[in-house]
Amino acid sequence: MTDSPTAAPIRTAPATDATGVSAPDPRRWWGLVIIALAQLMVVLDATIVNIALPSAQKALGMTDGNRQWVITAYTLAFGGLLLLGGRIADLVGRKRTFIIGLVGFAVASAIGGAAQSPALLFGARALQGVFGAVLAPSALSLMTTTFTDPRERGKAFGIYGAIAGAGGAIGLLLGGVLTSYANWRWCLYVNIPIAVVAVIGAAILLHDRPGHSDVKLDVPGVILGCGGLVAVVYGFSEAEPRGWSDSLVLGLLAGGVVLLAAFVLWQMKAKSPLLPLRILADRNRAGCFLTMGLATIGMFGLFLFMTYYLQGILGYSPVRSGLAFLPMSASIIIGSTQISARLLPRTPPRLLMVPGMLLAASGLVVLTQLGVDSAYATHVLPAEILLGLGMGLTFMPVFSTATHGVRPQDAGVTSAMVNTSQQVGGSLGTALLNTIATSATTTYVGSHLTDPSRKAQVLREGIVHGYTQAIWWGVAAMLIAAVVSGVLIVARPTGRGGAPAAAAAAH
Repeated sequence: MTDSPTAAPIRTAPATDATGVSAPDPRRWWGLVIIALAQLMVVLDATIVNIALPSAQKALGMTDGNRQWVITAYTLAFGGLLLLGGRIADLVGRKRTFIIGLVGFAVASAIGGAAQSPALLFGARALQGVFGAVLAPSALSLMTTTFTDPRERGKAFGIYGAIAGAGGAIGLLLGGVLTSYANWRWCLYVNIPIAVVAVIGAAILLHDRPGHSDVKLDVPGVILGCGGLVAVVYGFSEAEPRGWSDSLVLGLLAGGVVLLAAFVLWQMKAKSPLLPLRILADRNRAGCFLTMGLATIGMFGLFLFMTYYLQGILGYSPVRSGLAFLPMSASIIIGSTQISARLLPRTPPRLLMVPGMLLAASGLVVLTQLGVDSAYATHVLPAEILLGLGMGLTFMPVFSTATHGVRPQDAGVTSAMVNTSQQVGGSLGTALLNTIATSATTTYVGSHLTDPSRKAQVLREGIVHGYTQAIWWGVAAMLIAAVVSGVLIVARPTGRGGAPAAAAAAH
């Protein structure tokens, strides 16, 4: 059997399948390259500016208090508007939405790269998030409707899952290289050539039917759902600098929960709901959404801590720090494309997700043993490999299972829910784990600083102690994800050819 995706034969070629899509496009694998390129751009932009932030802060004169908006403005718009972006894809067509998202993202990146004031940079990052929220759901839903043969679907989603998992680490590496050898502005400008290539490729290679005329935009649902998500993501982001007991943080989180509760009630009676509750009623999809959210809590927390640990404790340069994440990216790619993609056609998804989450949790456990003098080769590298393999095993079946068999008119919003789970989990993980780490560091320094001459050493020890205490919470999130995927996800293997095997009773 050949492993080349371009040579993979189609066992059966029905005129239409469960999603109503016609026979496979002969150029679909080149289309996958375009979709993957766009997805990589969106994912890496969540982390690429992290390493460049000190340089940007100095160049534009940002204060320590408002510099976090370079990150928050993007995640806030992206996470809050994903559901709307998914519904727009269903309404006007996935290919058209995909191209609009690419063009808008490139324009926003150009504005941000040329920004001469903090406010303009913050606004450009928010605009990137808006168009990212349009782009990401259309990319995943194009994947869903393009690859329907079970074996090809496994390979395609393996590649997509690898990009989703490794994109953050690639962003750290690229950010370090561009900041060190070019300028921090190129962390934004780099999106322009990527988007240009993707727009040209999408126009030539991607095919999609027009939007569904029966899909209407649910305006009250947009206000309640997007408003609730924005409030929750904003609250998580503000918890990092302000603390969880701050009145603004509590008000945002409480208000977000109220809005989301009202959103659910409205969706029960809306004629054209923004998020049809039948999507959440499917236990396999609900399990995938929860698993994704919990998994990214630990993963995004790791990116944050390891960046500071490598540079602040081990003294790595930005480029060396980025290179240090490469083994994790490679492990994610191997776990997703070489293990999950090969096993999913004949293996129930939960038999990949549960071991994947346990493997990822074991990688985080290794990191809880970090000290100020720990070596990269003995502590960080083994943890990255374990975590990467675990995330690769998990992400691919999550994407494939969550979007499998969805109605064509719901493909965009279902894809948006997968991305929303990832984004909200990442925002929660960054805010929650960083707050825990800061508190643990303060407590440690206060109880161990008895000799003023050892202040610098105790502070370093306290910082690492804070990291390790917070990472234990990441371990807990991974273990809960293992339980969720083992209990809720009961889908059967997709099969190696022909029609997918029937799902187990999933309602």
